Amino acid sequence: MLIPKKVKHRKWHKGRARNIRKATDKIELAFGSFGLKALTPAWISSRQIEACRRVLTRYTKRSGRIWIRIFPDHPITKKGNEVPMGAGKGAVDHYVAPIKIGTILFEMEGITPAQAKEALELAAYKLPCKAKFISNDMI
Repeated sequence: MLIPKKVKHRKWHKGRARNIRKATDKIELAFGSFGLKALTPAWISSRQIEACRRVLTRYTKRSGRIWIRIFPDHPITKKGNEVPMGAGKGAVDHYVAPIKIGTILFEMEGITPAQAKEALELAAYKLPCKAKFISNDMI
């Protein structure tokens, strides 16, 4: 699973206006001809990204190229079970990638458009947000 090697701050605040704005970067295909674009905001965990990567590699039988355009660098903390209130913030539990509307999540190259559409739609089932298939022809 993806995890940052080093972070400036171990624990982060959640932030105020979380992911309600549209994305301004990673909004166009940069590497491949086909991609998966987020239609709703979400926090995507490193486990969900890994599940999508597995679906894409299995469906394409390791042919073509896959690019993951997002990285989970936002730490999420959690307190243990039955811990009383107070006593500070919990330990880092996992990492997420905050996703805004319109962010390109995955890109593919080297396979047919029909294969890419099917693979990316299967990967979209693993995500906590709605996503759609895009290609260079659509842009």
